[in-house]
Amino acid sequence: MSDTYKVKVNKAFEFDLASEGVSKVDTLSTSKTEYHVINDHTSYHAEVLESDFNNKQYTVKVNNTQYTVTIADALDKQIAEMGFSLGSSKQVNAIKAPMPGLLLDIHVESGQEVKEDDPLLILEAMKMENVILSPRDGVIKTVSVTKGNAVDKGQLLVEFE
Repeated sequence: MSDTYKVKVNKAFEFDLASEGVSKVDTLSTSKTEYHVINDHTSYHAEVLESDFNNKQYTVKVNNTQYTVTIADALDKQIAEMGFSLGSSKQVNAIKAPMPGLLLDIHVESGQEVKEDDPLLILEAMKMENVILSPRDGVIKTVSVTKGNAVDKGQLLVEFE
C-alpha cells in the first residue's frame, strides 16, 4: 500500500503522486537546498528557495523556472473535509479526532491561551505522528482526553471558550 499525495503547482495544476512512484526518481542532494534529479532519463537541477512546513507550501526552482508547490497527504484532506482548512470562514470551537489513533502527547490545558498554529496534541495514527495545530487564537475551555488514550474518529479532543 502506498501513500498518495495531492500536489498543486502554481495554484493551476493538480497532480496525484504515489510515494512509490516518487521513490523511483533518482535524486542526489548537492547542498542543503539543491538537488540533482534524474527522471525518465532526463536531468534536472532543483533548488528549494522557500519552505513553509506548517502550510506544506514550497517555492522551488527547477532548471531556472520557479514554482510554488503545495503538498497535501491523506490526513490533510481529512482535516480540510472537517472544516479546519486555511481560510475557512467557520469559527472552530472544538477539535475532534480526524482519525482513530493513540494520543502520544498533549501540549495544552484548560484555561491556556493559544495562538493559531500552536501545537495542541500529538496523535499517532497509521504509524505516523500527527501534530494537531490550533486552527485559531483562543483560550482552551476543556481537554477531553488524556495522554496515552486511544481515540476514535470524530471523538472530542479539545474545546475552545
